[in-house]
Amino acid sequence: MAPITLDNLDIIDPDLFVQRGYPHDEWTVLRREAPVYWYERPLVQPFWAITKHADILEVSRQPELFNALPAERQLLFIVKDDPAQERPEEPITRQLLNMNPPEHGAYRAVVNRGFTPRSIEQLRAQIEDVTAQVLDGAVGDTEGDFVTAIAAKLPLAVISEMVGIPRADWDLMFRLSNELIGPGDPEYNKNASIRETIERAQREFFQYFGQLIEERRKVPRDDLATELTNGRVDGQPLPTFELLSYFALLIIAGNETTRNATSGGLHALIDHPDQWQLLKRNPALIPTAVDEIIRWVSPVIQFTRVATRDTVLRGQKIREGEVLGLFYPSANRDEEVFADPFKFDITRNPNPHLAFGIGEHYCLGANLARIELQAMFRQLMERLERAEMTGPIERMRSSFVGGIKHMPIRYSLRLRD
Repeated sequence: MAPITLDNLDIIDPDLFVQRGYPHDEWTVLRREAPVYWYERPLVQPFWAITKHADILEVSRQPELFNALPAERQLLFIVKDDPAQERPEEPITRQLLNMNPPEHGAYRAVVNRGFTPRSIEQLRAQIEDVTAQVLDGAVGDTEGDFVTAIAAKLPLAVISEMVGIPRADWDLMFRLSNELIGPGDPEYNKNASIRETIERAQREFFQYFGQLIEERRKVPRDDLATELTNGRVDGQPLPTFELLSYFALLIIAGNETTRNATSGGLHALIDHPDQWQLLKRNPALIPTAVDEIIRWVSPVIQFTRVATRDTVLRGQKIREGEVLGLFYPSANRDEEVFADPFKFDITRNPNPHLAFGIGEHYCLGANLARIELQAMFRQLMERLERAEMTGPIERMRSSFVGGIKHMPIRYSLRLRD
Protein backbone atom coordinates (compact mmCIF):
# COMPACT_ATOMS: atom_id res chain seq x y z
CA MET A 1 0.00 0.00 0.00
CA ALA A 2 1.37 3.40 -0.99
CA PRO A 3 2.32 5.79 1.80
CA ILE A 4 -0.36 8.35 2.67
CA THR A 5 0.47 11.80 1.34
CA LEU A 6 -1.42 15.07 1.00
CA ASP A 7 -1.80 14.35 -2.69
CA ASN A 8 -3.36 10.88 -2.42
CA LEU A 9 -5.30 10.88 0.85
CA ASP A 10 -9.09 10.55 0.77
CA ILE A 11 -11.16 11.64 3.76
CA ILE A 12 -14.66 11.86 2.29
CA ASP A 13 -15.47 8.85 0.11
CA PRO A 14 -18.41 7.19 1.91
CA ASP A 15 -17.47 3.80 0.46
CA LEU A 16 -14.16 4.00 2.29
CA PHE A 17 -15.99 4.71 5.55
CA VAL A 18 -17.96 1.50 5.01
CA GLN A 19 -14.85 -0.54 4.24
CA ARG A 20 -12.45 0.66 6.92
CA GLY A 21 -14.19 3.03 9.30
CA TYR A 22 -12.79 6.45 10.06
CA PRO A 23 -9.67 7.56 8.11
CA HIS A 24 -7.62 8.18 11.24
CA ASP A 25 -4.30 7.63 9.46
CA GLU A 26 -5.21 10.30 6.91
CA TRP A 27 -6.41 12.72 9.57
CA THR A 28 -3.15 12.17 11.45
CA VAL A 29 -1.20 13.19 8.35
CA LEU A 30 -3.34 16.29 7.97
CA ARG A 31 -2.95 17.31 11.63
CA ARG A 32 0.79 16.95 11.30
CA GLU A 33 1.39 18.43 7.86
CA ALA A 34 -1.62 20.57 6.87
CA PRO A 35 -4.19 21.08 9.64
CA VAL A 36 -6.01 23.69 7.53
CA TYR A 37 -5.94 21.98 4.16
CA TRP A 38 -7.59 22.98 0.89
CA TYR A 39 -9.13 19.66 -0.13
CA GLU A 40 -9.57 19.65 -3.90
CA ARG A 41 -10.19 16.46 -5.84
CA PRO A 42 -11.90 15.47 -9.10
CA LEU A 43 -15.69 15.28 -8.74
CA VAL A 44 -15.52 16.85 -5.28
CA GLN A 45 -16.57 20.35 -4.33
CA PRO A 46 -13.43 21.88 -2.78
CA PHE A 47 -13.38 22.79 0.91
CA TRP A 48 -11.02 23.48 3.78
CA ALA A 49 -10.45 20.38 5.92
CA ILE A 50 -10.07 21.45 9.56
CA THR A 51 -8.60 18.65 11.66
CA LYS A 52 -7.02 20.21 14.79
CA HIS A 53 -8.85 20.63 18.10
CA ALA A 54 -7.78 24.26 18.55
CA ASP A 55 -8.85 25.27 15.05
CA ILE A 56 -12.28 23.69 15.40
CA LEU A 57 -12.67 25.57 18.67
CA GLU A 58 -11.71 28.84 16.97
CA VAL A 59 -14.13 28.35 14.10
CA SER A 60 -17.00 27.16 16.31
CA ARG A 61 -16.72 30.11 18.67
CA GLN A 62 -17.15 32.64 15.84
CA PRO A 63 -20.59 31.87 14.37
CA GLU A 64 -20.88 35.33 12.79
CA LEU A 65 -17.63 34.79 10.86
CA PHE A 66 -18.22 31.12 10.09
CA ASN A 67 -21.90 30.55 9.31
CA ALA A 68 -23.73 27.23 9.36
CA LEU A 69 -24.82 25.91 5.98
CA PRO A 70 -28.33 24.87 4.86
CA ALA A 71 -29.20 21.24 5.56
CA GLU A 72 -28.96 20.11 1.94
CA ARG A 73 -25.38 21.40 1.70
CA GLN A 74 -24.51 20.19 5.20
CA LEU A 75 -25.46 16.63 4.33
CA LEU A 76 -24.18 16.40 0.79
CA PHE A 77 -21.30 18.71 0.08
CA ILE A 78 -18.76 16.10 1.16
CA VAL A 79 -20.17 13.44 -1.16
CA LYS A 80 -18.78 12.69 -4.59
CA ASP A 81 -20.76 14.70 -7.09
CA ASP A 82 -22.48 12.45 -9.61
CA PRO A 83 -25.96 12.62 -11.15
CA ALA A 84 -27.38 9.96 -8.80
CA GLN A 85 -26.41 12.10 -5.81
CA GLU A 86 -28.07 15.27 -7.01
CA ARG A 87 -29.19 17.62 -4.28
CA PRO A 88 -32.85 18.19 -3.50
CA GLU A 89 -34.29 21.17 -5.37
CA GLU A 90 -35.92 22.52 -2.20
CA PRO A 91 -34.47 22.83 1.32
CA ILE A 92 -34.54 19.57 3.31
CA THR A 93 -35.15 21.12 6.71
CA ARG A 94 -34.48 24.39 8.45
CA GLN A 95 -33.55 23.89 12.07
CA LEU A 96 -30.95 24.65 14.75
CA LEU A 97 -28.02 22.95 13.03
CA ASN A 98 -28.42 25.24 10.03
CA MET A 99 -29.29 28.51 11.78
CA ASN A 100 -27.03 31.40 12.72
CA PRO A 101 -27.16 34.12 15.40
CA PRO A 102 -29.38 35.68 16.54
CA GLU A 103 -32.01 33.38 15.06
CA HIS A 104 -30.31 30.25 16.38
CA GLY A 105 -30.54 31.37 20.00
CA ALA A 106 -34.18 32.35 19.66
CA TYR A 107 -35.15 28.97 18.23
CA ARG A 108 -33.03 27.02 20.71
CA ALA A 109 -34.80 28.77 23.57
CA VAL A 110 -38.12 27.22 22.50
CA VAL A 111 -37.23 23.85 24.04
CA ASN A 112 -33.99 24.61 25.86
CA ARG A 113 -35.66 24.39 29.28
CA GLY A 114 -36.50 20.73 28.69
CA PHE A 115 -32.84 19.85 28.06
CA THR A 116 -31.10 21.61 30.96
CA PRO A 117 -29.06 19.40 33.33
CA ARG A 118 -31.73 19.83 36.01
CA SER A 119 -34.59 18.85 33.71
CA ILE A 120 -32.76 15.85 32.29
CA GLU A 121 -31.68 14.70 35.76
CA GLN A 122 -35.37 14.34 36.61
CA LEU A 123 -35.60 11.74 33.84
CA ARG A 124 -32.79 9.58 35.21
CA ALA A 125 -35.03 7.07 37.01
CA GLN A 126 -37.26 6.74 33.94
CA ILE A 127 -34.22 6.23 31.70
CA GLU A 128 -32.85 3.55 34.05
CA ASP A 129 -36.21 1.78 33.92
CA VAL A 130 -36.44 1.93 30.11
CA THR A 131 -32.87 0.60 29.91
CA ALA A 132 -33.78 -2.31 32.17
CA GLN A 133 -36.81 -3.08 30.00
CA VAL A 134 -34.69 -3.05 26.84
CA LEU A 135 -32.17 -5.46 28.36
CA ASP A 136 -34.93 -7.65 29.82
CA GLY A 137 -36.21 -8.09 26.27
CA ALA A 138 -32.87 -9.59 25.22
CA VAL A 139 -32.54 -12.03 28.13
CA GLY A 140 -32.55 -15.60 26.84
CA ASP A 141 -31.06 -14.69 23.48
CA THR A 142 -27.52 -15.87 22.87
CA GLU A 143 -26.80 -14.31 19.50
CA GLY A 144 -28.09 -11.29 17.67
CA ASP A 145 -27.56 -7.88 16.20
CA PHE A 146 -26.67 -5.61 19.11
CA VAL A 147 -27.75 -2.51 17.19
CA THR A 148 -31.32 -3.51 16.46
CA ALA A 149 -31.82 -5.67 19.56
CA ILE A 150 -30.49 -3.24 22.16
CA ALA A 151 -28.56 -0.11 21.11
CA ALA A 152 -31.28 1.46 18.96
CA LYS A 153 -34.11 0.89 21.40
CA LEU A 154 -33.16 3.03 24.41
CA PRO A 155 -32.56 6.44 22.78
CA LEU A 156 -35.49 6.00 20.41
CA ALA A 157 -37.82 5.14 23.30
CA VAL A 158 -36.64 8.05 25.43
CA ILE A 159 -36.85 10.77 22.78
CA SER A 160 -40.17 9.41 21.48
CA GLU A 161 -41.63 9.50 24.99
CA MET A 162 -40.34 13.05 25.50
CA VAL A 163 -41.83 14.24 22.22
CA GLY A 164 -45.08 12.34 22.74
CA ILE A 165 -44.93 9.79 19.93
CA PRO A 166 -46.97 6.60 20.48
CA ARG A 167 -45.02 3.36 20.80
CA ALA A 168 -46.71 1.99 17.68
CA ASP A 169 -44.91 4.66 15.62
CA TRP A 170 -41.39 4.19 16.98
CA ASP A 171 -40.33 1.85 14.19
CA LEU A 172 -41.46 4.45 11.67
CA MET A 173 -39.31 7.07 13.40
CA PHE A 174 -36.34 4.68 13.29
CA ARG A 175 -36.75 4.05 9.56
CA LEU A 176 -37.25 7.70 8.58
CA SER A 177 -34.34 8.98 10.65
CA ASN A 178 -32.05 6.38 9.04
CA GLU A 179 -33.19 7.40 5.57
CA LEU A 180 -32.72 11.11 6.21
CA ILE A 181 -29.32 10.77 7.88
CA GLY A 182 -27.97 8.00 5.61
CA PRO A 183 -29.54 8.62 2.19
CA GLY A 184 -26.46 7.29 0.43
CA ASP A 185 -26.67 3.87 2.07
CA PRO A 186 -28.19 1.11 -0.11
CA GLU A 187 -29.98 -0.43 2.88
CA TYR A 188 -31.84 2.81 3.49
CA ASN A 189 -32.35 4.27 0.01
CA LYS A 190 -33.86 1.10 -1.52
CA ASN A 191 -32.06 1.73 -4.85
CA ALA A 192 -33.36 5.29 -5.07
CA SER A 193 -31.07 8.28 -5.53
CA ILE A 194 -29.89 10.34 -2.57
CA ARG A 195 -32.20 13.13 -3.64
CA GLU A 196 -35.22 10.84 -3.93
CA THR A 197 -34.49 9.21 -0.56
CA ILE A 198 -34.18 12.53 1.25
CA GLU A 199 -37.30 13.97 -0.33
CA ARG A 200 -39.33 10.82 0.44
CA ALA A 201 -38.20 10.68 4.08
CA GLN A 202 -38.78 14.40 4.56
CA ARG A 203 -42.27 14.14 3.09
CA GLU A 204 -43.21 11.25 5.41
CA PHE A 205 -41.70 12.99 8.44
CA PHE A 206 -43.58 16.20 7.71
CA GLN A 207 -46.89 14.44 7.07
CA TYR A 208 -46.59 12.60 10.38
CA PHE A 209 -45.62 15.63 12.42
CA GLY A 210 -48.23 17.80 10.71
CA GLN A 211 -50.89 15.45 12.08
CA LEU A 212 -49.24 15.41 15.52
CA ILE A 213 -49.26 19.22 15.61
CA GLU A 214 -52.97 19.31 14.82
CA GLU A 215 -53.64 16.80 17.60
CA ARG A 216 -51.70 18.87 20.15
CA ARG A 217 -53.49 22.04 19.15
CA LYS A 218 -56.77 20.33 19.97
CA VAL A 219 -55.61 18.40 23.04
CA PRO A 220 -52.39 19.75 24.63
CA ARG A 221 -50.25 17.39 26.70
CA ASP A 222 -47.20 17.62 28.90
CA ASP A 223 -44.69 16.80 26.16
CA LEU A 224 -42.27 18.41 23.72
CA ALA A 225 -44.79 18.19 20.89
CA THR A 226 -47.10 20.53 22.78
CA GLU A 227 -44.21 22.78 23.77
CA LEU A 228 -43.07 23.08 20.16
CA THR A 229 -46.58 23.52 18.80
CA ASN A 230 -47.14 26.44 21.18
CA GLY A 231 -43.58 27.74 20.88
CA ARG A 232 -42.90 31.32 19.86
CA VAL A 233 -39.94 33.15 18.38
CA ASP A 234 -39.92 36.94 18.66
CA GLY A 235 -43.49 36.73 19.88
CA GLN A 236 -44.73 34.82 16.84
CA PRO A 237 -45.61 31.12 16.38
CA LEU A 238 -42.96 29.06 14.61
CA PRO A 239 -43.47 29.03 10.84
CA THR A 240 -44.76 25.67 9.60
CA PHE A 241 -41.58 24.59 7.79
CA GLU A 242 -39.35 25.45 10.75
CA LEU A 243 -41.77 23.80 13.18
CA LEU A 244 -41.85 20.56 11.21
CA SER A 245 -38.06 20.69 10.83
CA TYR A 246 -37.68 21.03 14.60
CA PHE A 247 -39.58 17.78 15.15
CA ALA A 248 -37.36 15.99 12.63
CA LEU A 249 -34.22 17.30 14.34
CA LEU A 250 -35.33 16.10 17.78
CA ILE A 251 -36.06 12.58 16.54
CA ILE A 252 -32.93 12.22 14.40
CA ALA A 253 -30.48 13.79 16.84
CA GLY A 254 -32.23 12.15 19.77
CA ASN A 255 -31.65 8.61 18.59
CA GLU A 256 -28.95 8.39 15.91
CA THR A 257 -25.84 9.55 17.74
CA THR A 258 -26.60 7.88 21.08
CA ARG A 259 -27.37 4.61 19.31
CA ASN A 260 -24.05 4.77 17.49
CA ALA A 261 -22.15 5.65 20.66
CA THR A 262 -23.74 2.66 22.41
CA SER A 263 -22.78 0.25 19.64
CA GLY A 264 -19.33 1.76 19.21
CA GLY A 265 -18.81 1.76 22.96
CA LEU A 266 -19.54 -1.95 23.39
CA HIS A 267 -17.39 -2.70 20.36
CA ALA A 268 -14.52 -0.79 22.00
CA LEU A 269 -14.97 -2.67 25.28
CA ILE A 270 -14.98 -6.02 23.45
CA ASP A 271 -11.79 -4.98 21.64
CA HIS A 272 -10.21 -3.87 24.95
CA PRO A 273 -11.02 -6.61 27.49
CA ASP A 274 -8.77 -5.00 30.10
CA GLN A 275 -11.02 -1.93 30.06
CA TRP A 276 -14.13 -4.14 30.18
CA GLN A 277 -12.88 -5.87 33.32
CA LEU A 278 -11.78 -2.58 34.88
CA LEU A 279 -15.24 -1.12 34.36
CA LYS A 280 -16.98 -4.22 35.75
CA ARG A 281 -14.82 -4.00 38.88
CA ASN A 282 -15.25 -0.23 39.26
CA PRO A 283 -18.79 0.99 38.48
CA ALA A 284 -17.79 4.44 39.76
CA LEU A 285 -15.85 4.83 36.48
CA ILE A 286 -19.06 4.87 34.43
CA PRO A 287 -19.12 8.69 33.92
CA THR A 288 -15.51 8.89 32.71
CA ALA A 289 -15.96 5.69 30.70
CA VAL A 290 -18.96 7.19 28.91
CA ASP A 291 -17.03 10.32 27.97
CA GLU A 292 -14.16 8.19 26.70
CA ILE A 293 -16.63 6.15 24.64
CA ILE A 294 -18.06 9.37 23.19
CA ARG A 295 -14.54 10.61 22.35
CA TRP A 296 -13.49 7.26 20.93
CA VAL A 297 -16.58 6.79 18.77
CA SER A 298 -17.25 10.46 17.83
CA PRO A 299 -20.52 9.62 16.06
CA VAL A 300 -20.75 12.88 14.07
CA ILE A 301 -17.97 12.95 11.48
CA GLN A 302 -18.23 16.56 10.37
CA PHE A 303 -20.25 19.72 10.21
CA THR A 304 -19.66 22.45 7.68
CA ARG A 305 -19.28 26.21 7.94
CA VAL A 306 -18.92 28.95 5.33
CA ALA A 307 -16.74 32.04 5.74
CA THR A 308 -18.78 35.26 5.67
CA ARG A 309 -15.70 37.37 4.87
CA ASP A 310 -12.02 36.94 4.13
CA THR A 311 -10.08 35.77 7.16
CA VAL A 312 -6.98 33.83 8.22
CA LEU A 313 -6.88 30.52 10.10
CA ARG A 314 -3.55 29.05 11.17
CA GLY A 315 -1.80 31.15 8.52
CA GLN A 316 -4.09 30.07 5.68
CA LYS A 317 -6.18 32.72 3.93
CA ILE A 318 -9.83 31.71 3.89
CA ARG A 319 -11.87 33.65 1.34
CA GLU A 320 -15.46 34.76 1.72
CA GLY A 321 -17.81 32.01 0.56
CA GLU A 322 -15.35 29.16 0.99
CA VAL A 323 -16.58 26.13 2.91
CA LEU A 324 -14.87 24.53 5.92
CA GLY A 325 -15.38 20.91 7.03
CA LEU A 326 -14.85 20.47 10.79
CA PHE A 327 -13.74 16.89 11.44
CA TYR A 328 -14.58 16.09 15.07
CA PRO A 329 -13.12 12.54 15.26
CA SER A 330 -9.79 14.00 14.16
CA ALA A 331 -9.94 16.71 16.83
CA ASN A 332 -10.65 13.98 19.36
CA ARG A 333 -7.37 12.24 18.47
CA ASP A 334 -5.32 15.45 18.54
CA GLU A 335 -1.90 14.64 20.01
CA GLU A 336 -1.58 18.17 21.42
CA VAL A 337 -4.73 17.77 23.52
CA PHE A 338 -4.99 14.09 24.44
CA ALA A 339 -2.18 12.06 25.94
CA ASP A 340 -1.84 8.80 24.00
CA PRO A 341 -4.94 9.67 21.90
CA PHE A 342 -5.17 6.26 20.21
CA LYS A 343 -5.47 4.49 23.55
CA PHE A 344 -8.97 3.63 24.76
CA ASP A 345 -8.77 4.64 28.41
CA ILE A 346 -11.94 4.70 30.52
CA THR A 347 -10.10 6.57 33.30
CA ARG A 348 -9.20 9.48 31.00
CA ASN A 349 -9.73 12.72 32.91
CA PRO A 350 -9.92 15.49 31.88
CA ASN A 351 -11.43 14.60 28.53
CA PRO A 352 -12.13 17.78 26.53
CA HIS A 353 -13.53 15.98 23.49
CA LEU A 354 -15.58 17.81 20.88
CA ALA A 355 -17.99 15.02 20.03
CA PHE A 356 -20.90 17.24 21.10
CA GLY A 357 -19.51 20.25 19.29
CA ILE A 358 -18.72 23.50 21.04
CA GLY A 359 -19.94 27.07 21.16
CA GLU A 360 -23.18 28.23 19.56
CA HIS A 361 -24.06 24.77 18.23
CA TYR A 362 -23.13 22.69 21.26
CA CYS A 363 -25.44 19.67 21.21
CA LEU A 364 -28.82 20.43 22.77
CA GLY A 365 -29.17 16.82 23.89
CA ALA A 366 -25.68 16.31 25.35
CA ASN A 367 -26.98 15.96 28.92
CA LEU A 368 -29.63 13.47 27.80
CA ALA A 369 -27.11 11.42 25.81
CA ARG A 370 -24.73 11.17 28.76
CA ILE A 371 -27.44 9.94 31.12
CA GLU A 372 -28.71 7.40 28.57
CA LEU A 373 -25.21 6.09 27.96
CA GLN A 374 -24.44 5.95 31.68
CA ALA A 375 -27.62 3.95 32.30
CA MET A 376 -26.90 1.58 29.43
CA PHE A 377 -23.28 0.84 30.27
CA ARG A 378 -23.91 0.62 34.01
CA GLN A 379 -26.56 -2.03 33.44
CA LEU A 380 -24.57 -3.81 30.75
CA MET A 381 -21.62 -4.14 33.11
CA GLU A 382 -23.94 -5.51 35.80
CA ARG A 383 -25.82 -7.95 33.59
CA LEU A 384 -23.71 -8.78 30.55
CA GLU A 385 -21.61 -11.76 31.55
CA ARG A 386 -19.85 -12.12 28.21
CA ALA A 387 -19.96 -10.75 24.69
CA GLU A 388 -17.95 -11.51 21.58
CA MET A 389 -18.18 -10.58 17.96
CA THR A 390 -19.49 -13.24 15.58
CA GLY A 391 -18.83 -11.26 12.41
CA PRO A 392 -17.68 -7.89 11.14
CA ILE A 393 -19.64 -4.75 11.95
CA GLU A 394 -21.51 -3.06 9.10
CA ARG A 395 -21.10 0.71 8.89
CA MET A 396 -23.43 3.27 7.39
CA ARG A 397 -22.43 4.59 3.99
CA SER A 398 -21.99 8.18 5.03
CA SER A 399 -19.28 10.80 5.43
CA PHE A 400 -21.54 12.76 7.79
CA VAL A 401 -22.48 10.35 10.58
CA GLY A 402 -20.31 7.41 11.58
CA GLY A 403 -22.98 4.84 12.19
CA ILE A 404 -22.76 1.14 12.93
CA LYS A 405 -25.82 -0.35 11.23
CA HIS A 406 -25.32 -3.94 12.36
CA MET A 407 -23.10 -5.55 14.98
CA PRO A 408 -23.43 -9.35 15.31
CA ILE A 409 -22.52 -10.63 18.75
CA ARG A 410 -22.76 -13.75 20.89
CA TYR A 411 -23.60 -12.88 24.47
CA SER A 412 -25.02 -13.93 27.81
CA LEU A 413 -27.30 -11.45 29.53
CA ARG A 414 -28.73 -12.30 32.94
CA LEU A 415 -31.93 -11.10 34.53
CA ARG A 416 -31.76 -7.97 36.65
CA ASP A 417 -31.47 -8.41 40.42
